[in-house]
Amino acid sequence: MNSLLIVGADRLGAIPARLKEAGFENILHISGRKVKMVHKEIPDKVDLVLVLTDFINHNVSTKLKEKAKERAIPICYAKRSWCSIYRSMSQSKEVCRGCPFFED
Repeated sequence: MNSLLIVGADRLGAIPARLKEAGFENILHISGRKVKMVHKEIPDKVDLVLVLTDFINHNVSTKLKEKAKERAIPICYAKRSWCSIYRSMSQSKEVCRGCPFFED
């Protein structure tokens, strides 16, 4: 697993750098605040979706969950802090074994 879509937040700060250190090579970001984002599709080569819950439109989050489920893409939810992101990804039952956060 090496491609990640982050949805939510206007700015990510050091989060992309920390995710790259953890093994994600391709990191995409959409702010997710605008209502029109509901119509955006998940890019083809995304292995995991990370939703930053404190910075996203609720309808966008709901539609994104449906689209990820249709394509069997794991989805994690976290606040915009590295601690919350790490916890969410490492405890997720949906994240596949290829993810650097997976713990047995």
